[in-house]
Amino acid sequence: MTPSTITLLFLLFAVVMFVLEKIPLGVTSMIVCIGLVVTGVLDVKTAFAGFIDSNVILFVAMFIVGGALFETGMANKIGGIVTHFAKSERSLIVAIMVIVGLMSGVLSNTGTAAVLIPVVIGIAAKSGYSRSKLLMPLVFAAAMGGNLSLIGAPGNLIAQSALDEIGMSFGFFEYAIVGLPILIVGILFYATIGEKLLPTHEVKDEGAFSTEQDFSNVPQWKQVLSLVILVLTLLGMIFEKQIGIKLCITGGIGALALILTGVISEKDALKSIDLKTIFLFGGTLSLASALDKTGAGAEIANLVIGALGENPSPYVLTFVVFILCCVMTNFMSNTATTALMVPICLSIAQGMGADPRAVLMACVIGGSCAYATPIGMPANTMVVSAGGYTFKDYAKAGLPLILIATVVSMVILPIAFPFFPQ
Repeated sequence: MTPSTITLLFLLFAVVMFVLEKIPLGVTSMIVCIGLVVTGVLDVKTAFAGFIDSNVILFVAMFIVGGALFETGMANKIGGIVTHFAKSERSLIVAIMVIVGLMSGVLSNTGTAAVLIPVVIGIAAKSGYSRSKLLMPLVFAAAMGGNLSLIGAPGNLIAQSALDEIGMSFGFFEYAIVGLPILIVGILFYATIGEKLLPTHEVKDEGAFSTEQDFSNVPQWKQVLSLVILVLTLLGMIFEKQIGIKLCITGGIGALALILTGVISEKDALKSIDLKTIFLFGGTLSLASALDKTGAGAEIANLVIGALGENPSPYVLTFVVFILCCVMTNFMSNTATTALMVPICLSIAQGMGADPRAVLMACVIGGSCAYATPIGMPANTMVVSAGGYTFKDYAKAGLPLILIATVVSMVILPIAFPFFPQ
């Protein structure tokens, strides 16, 4: 069997096991990771590279920063202030999605989610609402908000780099022509009928994320300092480009500062790190690497697009590119999907004599629709344990959002980005 065939079989296995959930998600990820090494598809270094991925380092750091907010009771205090203004679960969902969506337009989606997850858990604890109904809209809004600007998501910049090579470009807020309507409709959806699709789980509090502790003995300086360090961490992430320090390093500095100042003990810091999330994310990155390195991902893409014939209809091509990117991005990283699809889409557009911007816009927007699986994007993975989510929870709440994004895109794309502009 060829490496690409073996990779596709492991992909099938992962999908089936994620859906059935007969074994834990993290264990499935590790079986795939180790299986790819045993079968010779990947070497050990490549297979386990996901565990030292910058996102994993960010996860660990932000688990500690979030843990400190809980250990000191600051998360509950913030929750009390927010819930004072947001009187219902529905208004909380809207407020969270608006804030996260707008922040993700200029910040990393993962960074935005990482900073706000502990805050939202605190809000849920104080309000008495189910955290599982608040965390999922948070990560969905982070993904949608990434399409508001050129710097909102890495995939946006990949498409821009490809266009630069042929003397074209997207404007800074041009993605928002499609991205903003999707965000608005998405918020309205979860504020109305979509709210019923969000899971309601009773999540057992563990470790540093326990919300049932007595905080009366916690010195006030610890509470204040935990909040100050969170805000400084957020500012460091916002000005990542200006200060030249990567998100994961900024998060690491925040985590170390909390331990060194005694706001959180080393024991509690380690307790707050969710290993299930780390195994799930690190393990599935090996599958993404295999899809890329063996050419299995490209084979799928070429097969689907090749089936359209030599002169496909622009509308059909836009739809197929969009859906293909949607499907792939839910099992590969958004960045990997876009990186794989952009050169394919560019060559198709040039071969048809069409405007490459039209095809690439469909590719980027479709590649951001990672709503239907817990591994679609890092932010999804981060809340799996905190929300007590299953694979089916993501599919039930996320697939309608993909449908909404598809409909909105298919209406706007042909008007705003015609294949053959006059």
